[in-house]
Amino acid sequence: MSIQCAHLTKRFGDKVIALDDVSVTLEREKIYGLLGRNGAGKSTLMGLLADRVRPTSGTMTIEGKPLHNNTGRVYMMSEETLYPENLKVRDVFRWTGEFYGGFDHDLADRLCGEFGLDRKKKAGTLSTGYKTIYKIITALCVDADYIFLDEPVLGMDAGHREIFYKALLETYMARPRTFVVSTHLIEEVTGVIEDVIIIDRGRLLKTASVEDLLRSGYNVTGAIGAVDEYCRGRDIIGYDTVGGIKTASVLGKAENVPDGLTVSPLDLQKLFIRMTEHKEGTRYE
Repeated sequence: MSIQCAHLTKRFGDKVIALDDVSVTLEREKIYGLLGRNGAGKSTLMGLLADRVRPTSGTMTIEGKPLHNNTGRVYMMSEETLYPENLKVRDVFRWTGEFYGGFDHDLADRLCGEFGLDRKKKAGTLSTGYKTIYKIITALCVDADYIFLDEPVLGMDAGHREIFYKALLETYMARPRTFVVSTHLIEEVTGVIEDVIIIDRGRLLKTASVEDLLRSGYNVTGAIGAVDEYCRGRDIIGYDTVGGIKTASVLGKAENVPDGLTVSPLDLQKLFIRMTEHKEGTRYE
C-alpha cells in the first residue's frame, strides 16, 4: 500500500510551473530523502501530498483512494506555523493528538527533556531553533502513517540536529511509518534515508535507493594526467581538481584501475550536485 502520484503538474499563474508532470510512489514504512536545489519544487510537492495545495492536473491516491479530503493519515511539518502563536507547546501536542486520533505524549516528554524545550512556553515566544524543535517533536509523536518533514532542522545547532536524527530512527524502528525528509544537509541525512527522490527544475530527475545510487559509480583520484588518461571513453559526471590532484566521478564499475590511482565510493551530496548541474557536457540519466 502506498501514496501514488501520477502526472502531477502545478502552475502558479500563467507562466510559473512549480511541478511538471511528476509521477512518484511513496511506499509504506520507508524513510525517503526528497532532494532538489532551491526552487526545484520540493515544498510544492509536499504541499500537494499534504492536501494543502491543489494540483493543476494529475492524480494523487492514498492506498487506492483519492488523497483529497482523505489526509487524516498524513502529517506535514514545514516552516509555516499553523497553530496560534499564543498556544502553549503542551497544548499544541494535545490538540494535534485530538485531531489525528493519537499522540505519543511519553515520547514528547522525553524529547522535550533531551532538546531542553519548556512545554509551558507559548509557541510564539520561542526562538527560530526552538520553533523548529517543537514542530519536530509534534511530527515524530503524531499518530500518522505518512509524515512529511520540510527542512526539519532549520535554525538548529549541530547537537540538536543529532538528537533529531537519532529520534527519527528510534521512532521509525518502534512504529514504522513513511517519512519524507526534504533537506539541504545531504551529508547529514545520508545515514538516515533509504531512498531518494530527486527533483530538478520542477521535474522528477531520479528515484532510487541510496545503496543503488551510490553503487552506480565511483570516484577515482590521482595526478591530473593519469586521471584524464583513465577517464577517456568512460562515462564521467564531474571532476574536482585541487592543485595537481584530480578526482573524477565515474559511472559504472571500477575496472582496470592502474597503480597510482585511488578508488573511493561516490558521495551522495557530490553526486546530487553533479546530477543537478546545468552545464554543457554534464549529464545523468
